[in-house]
Amino acid sequence: MTVQLRTFDRADESAVVALWEEAGLTRPWNDPHADIERMLAVWPDLLIVAVDAGRIVGTVMAGYDGHRGWIYYLASAADRRGEGIGRMLVDESERRLSALGCPKVQLMVRPGNEIVFAFYDRIGYERFDIGMTGKRLIMDAQAASAV
Repeated sequence: MTVQLRTFDRADESAVVALWEEAGLTRPWNDPHADIERMLAVWPDLLIVAVDAGRIVGTVMAGYDGHRGWIYYLASAADRRGEGIGRMLVDESERRLSALGCPKVQLMVRPGNEIVFAFYDRIGYERFDIGMTGKRLIMDAQAASAV
């Protein structure tokens, strides 16, 4: 495997969004392009891509709010799953978060997605039985057109 990890570059955007769509990570109420812009404004070094022979084969977006880190948009190309790309991306995001002084990292998995839960179980993540609430403060243009 010749996969290299590096920080996202703006030229990667269309390939990254296509990978997120292929992996089923996008939702009508979240504009992935807007998510990238927001990320670049806050933590540009925490949007990481895995590249092999010039092709984006994986991504992860991490964040840190001063209390805990978060992992979002972890994806690997369908034809490359099982090669350890996801693990490489999680390890790199954890390394970068640790360098910022982040003491803990969390993520959200949609209910019933046992394949993803099993992946995180294998790499040492602990499941929590908590409820989540949220409130949209900004309606993305893509989300507004879907309503």
